[in-house]
Amino acid sequence: MAITIDTHHHMLPGFFFEATNEKENPVGGLKPQAWTPEKSIAFMDDAGIDMAILSISTPGIQLPDRLADRELARKCNELAASLISKYPGRFGAFASVPLPGTDDAIEEISYALDTLKLDGVTLFTNSGGIYLGDPSMRPLFRELQKRGAVVYVHPNASPDPVAHKLGLTDNLIDFPGDTTRAIAQLHYGGTFAVTPDVKYIFSHAGGTAPYLAGRFAIVDEMNIMGENSKRGTASEMFRKLYWDTALAWSDPVLHTLREIAGPDKMVFGTDFPYLRRDMAVRCRTRILASKELSGNEKTRLLGGNAIEFFPRLKSIYP
Repeated sequence: MAITIDTHHHMLPGFFFEATNEKENPVGGLKPQAWTPEKSIAFMDDAGIDMAILSISTPGIQLPDRLADRELARKCNELAASLISKYPGRFGAFASVPLPGTDDAIEEISYALDTLKLDGVTLFTNSGGIYLGDPSMRPLFRELQKRGAVVYVHPNASPDPVAHKLGLTDNLIDFPGDTTRAIAQLHYGGTFAVTPDVKYIFSHAGGTAPYLAGRFAIVDEMNIMGENSKRGTASEMFRKLYWDTALAWSDPVLHTLREIAGPDKMVFGTDFPYLRRDMAVRCRTRILASKELSGNEKTRLLGGNAIEFFPRLKSIYP
């Protein structure tokens, strides 16, 4: 049986959710199932998942109080490290960082990766309206490049108030749109070009970016965003990033990802505990039943690709 690594699996302890979400109005419009590590493991066992790489979810850590922001990130990271120790072989974790302040983020990354030995870093498409490709974020990306870090990027809601007056939940259109916006700015702003050693994973198959690959190519050929000799083309960029299959495991999506990114850039994700449990359990089976991928490509997607870029996993699954 193929080793299965869930790279999109949320850790939602009560202290995090209470500090960042309104109880009756959760960010994104969907209240997740109550989370405990034991519930995660029970779900993983039912779904045939060997390991989950834990991460917090929207809205990330962007509290108005700087000290509270730092303390919440530290509490999340120490919980993640304790779960890796308590349940060996079942959990990894992406570090939580306070943003948009890059000094605090870099300090927490140092602690989380060097002291706690977590597996990578969670970033959100925007924090308080500041997107990852903003010039103010350059010190953060210099640090990530220096480390050759694995960076998992999750969407946040758009800062545009008009987007929230349409009667549509953010997780329907706004989250995929914000992911696409972040990818485009990171590419055309040159961040991807100066961080070649960072391994980026984008949630939900990159939002709408793969569907828009042809549009990116037209923009490049016409030089609408300027000359691209230094940053490379969007089509080259698509084949350097990793794309998870959370909420994106249907054959049309897998076909598109296979064409624009390649089977070695696809990783498995469930979005537990946001996705209804029975649907999350089935998503692995759906991939195994896909007619778009060969047997070897399915094995790589489910776990083989992830094992290659997480150093700790290589020792667990040699």
